[in-house]
Amino acid sequence: MKLQRKRIAALPAALGAGALLLALTGSADAAPKHDDHRPSVAGMRILLSNDDSMQNAKPDGADGRGIYEVRRALCAAGADVVVMAPWQYMSGFGTAATGGGALTVSRRTALPTGFEGDCAGAPSKGAVFGVCKGSAACGPTTPSATPVDTVRLALRGGLAAKVGWHSGPDLVLTGINSGPNVASVTNDSGTLGAAIAANDNGKPAIALSGGFDMESFKVTPATYRAFADFLPSYVAQLKDRKVLSDRYVVDINHPNVVPGERIGRPVWTEIGTETVVAIRYTAEADGDTFAIGQGDCASPGTFCRPETKRRADWTELNKGNITVSAVTGDRTLRGGEDDRLERFVTTGR
Repeated sequence: MKLQRKRIAALPAALGAGALLLALTGSADAAPKHDDHRPSVAGMRILLSNDDSMQNAKPDGADGRGIYEVRRALCAAGADVVVMAPWQYMSGFGTAATGGGALTVSRRTALPTGFEGDCAGAPSKGAVFGVCKGSAACGPTTPSATPVDTVRLALRGGLAAKVGWHSGPDLVLTGINSGPNVASVTNDSGTLGAAIAANDNGKPAIALSGGFDMESFKVTPATYRAFADFLPSYVAQLKDRKVLSDRYVVDINHPNVVPGERIGRPVWTEIGTETVVAIRYTAEADGDTFAIGQGDCASPGTFCRPETKRRADWTELNKGNITVSAVTGDRTLRGGEDDRLERFVTTGR
């Protein structure tokens, strides 16, 4: 889906003193200077999934490059990483799941160029699996499992059977998605849907989404790389401060990387109310068929909602900040259960 161009503010040339807070909230340097303890992901078992597939065959990387960048960065930091992701591109499938038939797991042996040896030293060797529907081997046209299917299968027997993780992973990460998941888009997001499935099965989860370059409507290689490199120390800090929980998904959106411009700090946000993608349905001549297209929120009849929240994720992402939100299956976290997570994002403590 393309995001509404008119709602995007250009990343500022300088983000001011606020950008300096990244050293406190998003880097390994956030550890107190008087303490030798340094948070780390070393030894963590991490499951990776997404809704873009594990193919990474397209030149723009929209079909799974983000998952390989995260795999690379986490393995380099000492984590044991396994990928179990949809066989085909399944963006927009939300929390859809397959309730019958069979699913087949296919291990990828020839990895994408540049990512071949990333996890050679990890116990599970960075195994990559694609999941398709049916009982036959996955092929070029085989229907894919949904993002939720892949996480459920992994946690309910797939990882035990394939890599011997009988107690499952310590953490589930989904993404990096090929585009932001903010405001109205979160309802359709397979990236968030898969992470919510992890929560439903008792595992903490983090959903990861990359911001578009607004000229190409693509996530650039530089954005995938910068986001992935940011993650090991940030995940380590979240774990160290005990703010990872199966009660909510930590939803992180990283802005588009522009050469010469600094990325803002991680900021605490809420899922916004604004309509980011306006879908319209136009009746064709036969009266029974409706073409699906993208509407303009300035035009009548497109059912666009305004932003009503002060700390909305879409608003902050447009400022060039890394947005961090707590998300549950109904998009609302109540009761102060996320107070410690908010405190860490806000103060670095």
